[in-house]
Amino acid sequence: MEDVVQSSSSNSIPPGDAPDLERRRFLQGAGPALLLPGLTAPTLLAGPAGAASAPAEELTNMASVGSGAGIPEPFRIGVPQAVLDDLQARLAQTRWPDEIDGAGWDYGANREYLKELSDHWQHGYDWRGEEEALNRFPQFTVTVDGVDLHFVHIVGKGPNPMPLLLTHGWPDSFYRFVKMLPLLTDPASHGGRPEDAFTVVVPDIPGFGFSQKPTKPGTEPVRVSGLFAQLMTEVLGYETYVAHGGDYGASITEQLALHHPEGLLAIHLNNVPPQHAQKARPEDVSDGERAYLLEVNDWGQREGAFTHVQSTKPQTLSYGLNDSPVGLLAWIVEKFHDWVDSDGHLERVIGKDELLTNVMIYWVTQTIGSASRIYYEKAHHPAAEPSYVTVPTGFAVFEKDLTPAPRLFAARFFNIQRWTELPRGGHFAAFEVPDALTAQLRDFFGPYRRG
Repeated sequence: MEDVVQSSSSNSIPPGDAPDLERRRFLQGAGPALLLPGLTAPTLLAGPAGAASAPAEELTNMASVGSGAGIPEPFRIGVPQAVLDDLQARLAQTRWPDEIDGAGWDYGANREYLKELSDHWQHGYDWRGEEEALNRFPQFTVTVDGVDLHFVHIVGKGPNPMPLLLTHGWPDSFYRFVKMLPLLTDPASHGGRPEDAFTVVVPDIPGFGFSQKPTKPGTEPVRVSGLFAQLMTEVLGYETYVAHGGDYGASITEQLALHHPEGLLAIHLNNVPPQHAQKARPEDVSDGERAYLLEVNDWGQREGAFTHVQSTKPQTLSYGLNDSPVGLLAWIVEKFHDWVDSDGHLERVIGKDELLTNVMIYWVTQTIGSASRIYYEKAHHPAAEPSYVTVPTGFAVFEKDLTPAPRLFAARFFNIQRWTELPRGGHFAAFEVPDALTAQLRDFFGPYRRG
């Protein structure tokens, strides 16, 4: 059987408990990313010969590739042509629902825009070009505590690049950070200084992208933070590092700081993880914080249906989204339309190809169900009562994010060393304003560099 995603064997690291020499060879081999000429952001090399022979129905567990010994294996994306042909057939046979006249986006995803985007998906979008660009980033898989993780690992170009763990959220994957990777790893080529370089590690959360889908309950932020701590320290061998996350990435990064602070010099977040507002009692906070809690509650009533269904019955939802590409497109693109700082003009900030590549990663891996289950796992395996993060913490608060928290509230839970409010940018800052977010990471983490 031909897997959708493939591990390269020509340059694979010998299995087993490799000595330090083998680990150094791996770390030195994860070189800087190369972009196709003219591309400002990687979009995803053609699939391998013979890939089209794999039937689509055999691809449900295509991401379960790992070395089994804690040494990463090189990895490339190669989607069989049969999967792409099946997608085209499904798009052509879409049964479009009716819509209230003049509804716009009030009732959910707008049908006119979805038809436009679906037509581009069929007739203009080039997945093979997207694969080619994404495969220019060094990617690997490794088994950590029984879970096969997919991750990007790029050694920075500078005198002393700082190891940086980036954690994505929902509904995206490692793809969230592709615009930032060249800026972070090779700053001198993008208007920065070589001494600002980071060595970047971007894993897919289990159940997302090309990481393994969990088959047992309990894969929630605390569990994921432990896997990522092992990836950084035991697999990659970094004695010290820093970490950033947004959305679920913020929750995972917070748990990393709470449960695995060893070697973690500092963390940086886009948002205060929402469980703090959900658990806070209005009588225990200031008037300004109380207004924030009311805003969070109001937003949840108006826009939080997705959270409720994914926290309660994600499996039921997954049958429709895993089977219908337009259904999947609607579920994800509605969030981008509503959560991006675009004044209602989404494509001025994020173009069609970028939107579709984000959705395609869910489609070809069949991970919309497993990714949505993280909401259920978090709700049914809640973390312990809130604890204070002593690891130095920086925040970049984007004005058009969903419900930005005030600093006073965030300071109840984090050792805040930097708090910056930015006038541009929404929930997907890494997609929307990569230069601004990169600058925040450079500035905040700079004092924690060694040498």
